[in-house]
Amino acid sequence: MKKSLKRVLSLFVSAAMLSSGIMLTNMSVLSVTAAGGYILEQGGWFESAYAEWTTVPNAQGFAAYVKEAGANDSAYTRLDNELIRKYADHFRADAVGLKAGEYVIKIVPVINGALSEAQAFTTGTLNVRAHQRKGFAFSKNSATGGDASGAYKPDGTLKDNAQVIYVTADNAKTVTAELVTKSDGSKSVFTGLQSIFDGMQSNTKFEQRPLDVRIIGTVSKDDLDHISSSEEGLQVKGNKAHTDMKLTIEGIGEDAVIKDFGFLIRNCADTELRNFAIMNFMDDGVSMDTDNSSIWVHNLDLFYGKTGGDADQAKGDGSLDAKKTDYVTISYNHLWDGGKTSLCGMGDTVEAHLTYHHNWFDHSDSRHPRIRVHSVHIYNNYYLGVSKYGVGAAKNSNAFVESNYFDEVKYPMLMSMQGSDVYKPSTGTYDDKGEFSSEEGGFIKAYNNVINNIQTSKGGTYMPYDTGSHSVQFDSYEVSSRTQTVPSSVKTLVGSMAYNNFDTNSAYDLGVSASDIDPVADVPRIVMADAGRMNGGDFFESTGTSRSDYPGLTDASSSAVDTKLKSAVESYRSTLVSVGGTSAGGTVEPPKPTTTTKETSTTTTTKAPVVEPSEETTTKAPVGGSVKGDADGSGIVDMEDVSHILQYVVGKIKSVAGIADVTGDGQVTGADAYKIARYVNKLISSL
Repeated sequence: MKKSLKRVLSLFVSAAMLSSGIMLTNMSVLSVTAAGGYILEQGGWFESAYAEWTTVPNAQGFAAYVKEAGANDSAYTRLDNELIRKYADHFRADAVGLKAGEYVIKIVPVINGALSEAQAFTTGTLNVRAHQRKGFAFSKNSATGGDASGAYKPDGTLKDNAQVIYVTADNAKTVTAELVTKSDGSKSVFTGLQSIFDGMQSNTKFEQRPLDVRIIGTVSKDDLDHISSSEEGLQVKGNKAHTDMKLTIEGIGEDAVIKDFGFLIRNCADTELRNFAIMNFMDDGVSMDTDNSSIWVHNLDLFYGKTGGDADQAKGDGSLDAKKTDYVTISYNHLWDGGKTSLCGMGDTVEAHLTYHHNWFDHSDSRHPRIRVHSVHIYNNYYLGVSKYGVGAAKNSNAFVESNYFDEVKYPMLMSMQGSDVYKPSTGTYDDKGEFSSEEGGFIKAYNNVINNIQTSKGGTYMPYDTGSHSVQFDSYEVSSRTQTVPSSVKTLVGSMAYNNFDTNSAYDLGVSASDIDPVADVPRIVMADAGRMNGGDFFESTGTSRSDYPGLTDASSSAVDTKLKSAVESYRSTLVSVGGTSAGGTVEPPKPTTTTKETSTTTTTKAPVVEPSEETTTKAPVGGSVKGDADGSGIVDMEDVSHILQYVVGKIKSVAGIADVTGDGQVTGADAYKIARYVNKLISSL
């Protein structure tokens, strides 16, 4: 169901609960609390929480506050004004920099020029989770000794004395930051986003405050003061190798977008990118290139780049590359129909250490990653509809591929110049021409992966090592436990390279333990729910489309550019109206149901709710149409359908609430409200 229709239902349900005296605690991104009838949506995410609300009579604007749920009202902390934004049909506030726990957000209208506490309203309890700070970026062996959180502390709160700047399309040329420029501590003001990064480069020899750059809405290349990398776009660079930058670049909310450029990162340590999309980038989306360490790139949505001059650059060049870069974690990113997804090493001769976990390689073609020389831990990633290959190990690289889920992948794993890389299905023979690489070496240790629906009709294969027919030609060495080592007698066909067993060598410190690895059967659900931007981002909502509209996100065998998807990316526009709540005005257009609804398949792409589904079986509302939500069979989703569904939902609420002691313990407690909320959440989410 479209977000706007869910908001209409939310308002109706809130009104119904007010009239019946029922009050439920919010357990998902869909608000079911009344909150004066204003709250449209609320939720918690990774180290952040948010609320969306509708028009408040006579309000000129809003302020927002956050506190821990169990704290007194005196503990409310006011959010920065920039964190409150106005959209066409709602207002929104995001609280960021929260440690894991339960929180409440309070919205206070501005009435007659003053804050009106009498008309304030609050969310329900919002569950905030911690980001997973795992992998080589958090290894004790990294340049920062395990700190790759940029401007944040490991608990998710800002570092002491951190400087925060907000960057929008309107102020990217004029935004300012204060940097130390002399040994006596004297400071200068730098103006413009690239100029601020240039100032950091020239002054990193001085101790600087941590810097948190917060992106709001869409920032395009034309909005910038200038770019210092003609190939990538924005350049972030230290003045020497592995400079401790204490830098975070993050998006706010669900709609932060970098467009028409990417990032070149050099000589940086303690640097973090999170929660924004990169669309139509120049060469690479993110290029970590030369003498970086302790870099954490997570929760990004990466779309197409500009068409390059080479035949394999129709979708852009590298989406997320790491070259001459050590101790990096790349996690929870969503890569949409990309081409050359992630190059890991380029001409390198020195070993580096990288982790890829919980990424969604969504109909992207190849390089997931493609590895040279480096030792790389690849776990809990979801490979869906990959037309070329998943993991590619070349040039003396070592890869531990653990508990990943491969579905409709042509070649799940390739080791250069052997096995599936040189196998010709048409003749059943092997030759000396590699499918993806002509380099020698590259070894993969595999453990506990799920491999479904290999594209055999397209020539796809997977050949794990065995002592029979695949003792020489193989794609990986599969082990029966994660601590099992690969015998030194097993070597690559070309180059006679043995696996280095880095994953069982305590000297390496992978930054992750066995208890941190999710069960492989849960990987699709977890990754689809949490990879990419908050709540999956705004791409479908803003473009009025769904996955089923784009062959690039549904056709597993094609590596061709989805021209419709690329056009939608190039023409994408945020629905953001203004930034800053106290003068935003109090009126927005009421949410309206869309005239047509094309739903995402629940079996492959529906985001999992924040809470586990109720154990009870939920019967869906009877519907007459083939379009989801078309209750009366008219072919469109209109207010008559809303009325039909609403009656069903309210009836179910009443039937459950009629037995207040749903847990059967003889008393009505918060546990009963929790169970009812889970039930209602599943009802509404199923519509």
